[in-house]
Amino acid sequence: MLKTIFKLLLTVFFVWALAYPFIQSDDIDLDEQTSEQPKKVKKIEKPLHNVKLPKFSEFADVKEKKHAFFSFIRPHVDAENKKILQQRAKLEIARMMLENNEPLLKKQNKDAAQILKSYGLPETVNTLNITQALRRVDIIPKELALMQAANESAWGTSRFARIGLNFFGQWCYSKGCGMVPKRRNTGAAHEVAAFKSVRAAVSSYFKNINTHNAYKELRAIRANLRLEQKPILATELTHGLMSYSERGEAYIEELNTMINQNRAYFDE
Repeated sequence: MLKTIFKLLLTVFFVWALAYPFIQSDDIDLDEQTSEQPKKVKKIEKPLHNVKLPKFSEFADVKEKKHAFFSFIRPHVDAENKKILQQRAKLEIARMMLENNEPLLKKQNKDAAQILKSYGLPETVNTLNITQALRRVDIIPKELALMQAANESAWGTSRFARIGLNFFGQWCYSKGCGMVPKRRNTGAAHEVAAFKSVRAAVSSYFKNINTHNAYKELRAIRANLRLEQKPILATELTHGLMSYSERGEAYIEELNTMINQNRAYFDE
């Protein structure tokens, strides 16, 4: 009997001895993982503005999300177009007076010169300069502005929109002017512009389209529509945006598709 018990104890001992390293290894690995690989705390990037943005990424309903986005951006687009139409009216009156050899009032001349300067043109108020200015001082259809904002900012959810109020993917080129893209090519110096207000972002977008040489074709299309007394349609102007995206024609086709698919939201 004692011999049997001894054999049994000896068997248990050998089984324990063989299993011990495997039992211990889990504890050791766990301790090592805890000490050598602490959990990474995700760093939250602080906004570069004080604007309270709707949480566009939290909308479960697509229609509600679109309505919220357009309602947020549209007032600024409308305000910019209203300002431009006022500037345009001043220039048209000044040109008409000059063409009829009527002298401009001092305030008229000053206002016209300021408008010319703000659009990167010579400040001398004459018929030629005003005619050149009228190609630049013109509206951007809200359908186009809103769809570019939606496209470039992923409906307001992109990092650049949330952190820097950049809804239009605009770049800047002085150090510290905005946000450094995480995937910026080695040697590149551009940043993605940051703004303090939504209105500033929209104004910058309008000025970019209306003055940059890359969008000369868009301004020519718009001027021809004016000349022919036709509506300035967003789907016509998109053809002047070949330089806005590296995607070229595909980008234009996508914008036109988005414009046609979202018409129900533009005037809500």
